Amino acid sequence: MAERRRKRKERGGGSPVARGYARAEERNREAREALAPLAEGERPTVVTIGALVAGLVAVSILGGYLAGVKVSGETPKLPQVIAPALLMGTMAWGMWRARYWAVLGFQLVLVFLIFSAVLGLTVQAATVPQVLATLALLAVAGAFFFFMVKAMARIQMPTRLPKE
Repeated sequence: MAERRRKRKERGGGSPVARGYARAEERNREAREALAPLAEGERPTVVTIGALVAGLVAVSILGGYLAGVKVSGETPKLPQVIAPALLMGTMAWGMWRARYWAVLGFQLVLVFLIFSAVLGLTVQAATVPQVLATLALLAVAGAFFFFMVKAMARIQMPTRLPKE
């Protein structure tokens, strides 16, 4: 056994971890080179959909408050309505303008939603319709999150100079 280790060191092959890291870094470099930077005024489709969803959430929060909807039997206080509506509205505006910070913030909201849904699935989902609705929520939120990763990479890309 010790003889094998000595031979491996003599060959200079490096550790398996270092070789794995080098392969992963090569794949990352290839993926970055395959990305096309956004054109002026361009917005990825998933970011547009996210902006619309965030805007609809903001409007629905305000609309529910104005309609007198009660939460747990009580009317929410104005700051409890304004804060999330303002947050979602700001994210909607930022994603509409293809801003990295807005997409990152929306992904953070998606992560909280995914964790909450998983917790709800394991603790509170008691009926088949609840389980199915929670699984559908997980599928949609997970797909949003997955597709936004590539969109974020394109948003933060510097523009490339044409190759000569």
